Amino acid sequence: MRQWRLHRQIGRTFAELARAINPIVRGWMQYFGAFYRTALLPLLERINAYLMRWIRKKFKRLRTFKKAHACWRRITRQYPRLFAHWAWVPTFW
Repeated sequence: MRQWRLHRQIGRTFAELARAINPIVRGWMQYFGAFYRTALLPLLERINAYLMRWIRKKFKRLRTFKKAHACWRRITRQYPRLFAHWAWVPTFW
């Protein structure tokens, strides 16, 4: 997951990031979720942390945590199924 370097791909849109990582994350959720779901939840939360870092680097006006967090809540409310792991871990904080 660290090799994806999501926070460095600021040329992509949020939907493009979702299209790239959803099949992989969905597979993890199906396989590891059946056996050891509690171990998978911190990994899914970490993906959210990488996405939050991506938001803060892409948009200069969202550099402060408070503004980025408000944006995060708005996105997860508007598009609750954009990322596959948001079904289990929608919030960042």
